[in-house]
Amino acid sequence: MQNISVIIPTYNRTSFLKKAIDSVLAQGYQDFELIVVDDGSTDETKALIQEYKGKARYIFQDKKGAASARNRGIKESKSDFITFLDSDDWWDKNKLEIQLKSMQENPDYLISHTQEIWYKNGKLLNQKKRYKKFGGFIFDKCLSICVVSMSTAMIRRELFEEVGLFNESLPCCEDYDFWLRVSVKFPFLLIDKPLTLKDGGRPDQVSSIYAQGMDKFRIQSIKGLLEEKSLTNQQREIAVQELKQKSQIYAKGCIKHGKKGEGEFYFGYTRKLG
Repeated sequence: MQNISVIIPTYNRTSFLKKAIDSVLAQGYQDFELIVVDDGSTDETKALIQEYKGKARYIFQDKKGAASARNRGIKESKSDFITFLDSDDWWDKNKLEIQLKSMQENPDYLISHTQEIWYKNGKLLNQKKRYKKFGGFIFDKCLSICVVSMSTAMIRRELFEEVGLFNESLPCCEDYDFWLRVSVKFPFLLIDKPLTLKDGGRPDQVSSIYAQGMDKFRIQSIKGLLEEKSLTNQQREIAVQELKQKSQIYAKGCIKHGKKGEGEFYFGYTRKLG
């Protein structure tokens, strides 16, 4: 059995997928299984994967979303350590080796993530301070935005047994939701090296498609945590404050874009929070 499972969920990303797969196969550490979960692609994804026969396992499913594709990969995987690579990202050739070694040296951590390098339309992009990476208990950081990038993470299998899989009811922000659930209970190991690379700024990305409504899904995630009643008093206090802020922002956005009824609902919800 391989030590690491690498899961690449993809949907109509033929023009990027090859670069992602090649970055996995070029890793200095080779004790891994590679699983590509095709979430209903209608392009030439299947034909592309044929080039990697014997090197990558290909799973096709009807389109159900990124959370479902990742969950399918987890269920099909066999390794103790699980990693994810978005199909439009790629890795430094030493990513798996460095990250696995760090986790083996720090056995109390169930999850780690790395620094990353961002490009926009092929040009190097300076990251804003709000996206700074942190280690340790980062619940307060995870409330605001998604501070852990999916392609940077390495996770021990038992973590999913503790917090569950990705929330398939969310078409967006399923990563935010997962990190939030993890950070309530567990610390994150930060490998302070830029081992993950990504090229953004395209209209086909989920963050662009849902740019005007992402806070709605984050609100749903925070509400879910509060309903579980598993937070400490301090965690609950900062979660409620963040929920108020996001609800107000989302309500104003709804009013601005002509969704008066939805806006008034979220303004009313904010008032109920006190």
